[in-house]
Amino acid sequence: MSFPDAVSTCLRKYATFSGRARRAEYWWFALAYVAAVVVASVLDQIWGAPVLAVLTVLALLLPTLAVTVRRLHDTGRSGAWYFISLIPFGGLVLLVFECMDSSPGHNQYGPSPKYPVPPAPSVYA
Repeated sequence: MSFPDAVSTCLRKYATFSGRARRAEYWWFALAYVAAVVVASVLDQIWGAPVLAVLTVLALLLPTLAVTVRRLHDTGRSGAWYFISLIPFGGLVLLVFECMDSSPGHNQYGPSPKYPVPPAPSVYA
């Protein structure tokens, strides 16, 4: 998945917490999020008012949470694992989960976007 595809997918699935997201989709969107916040912060420093950075963070809050939950689903974990980031060093555990490879095949959150199921052989071939 390319950078523009990942960003457009995450913004298209703005508040979709179901399904699965591959590592590429998650990390490309994370890069776009950080870049947007940095640019907004620089502009806020130029203007002298911290308005644009706050609006950027608020606008991207739901898609960031949604893609994180979908990434956890891709590793076979519930989205409730996101709350581990609220305890000390839990963010490191969440980071490890986000870096893990996709669980192959179909899981309870849907089919694998990385390992698609091959089509069934035709009876008439």
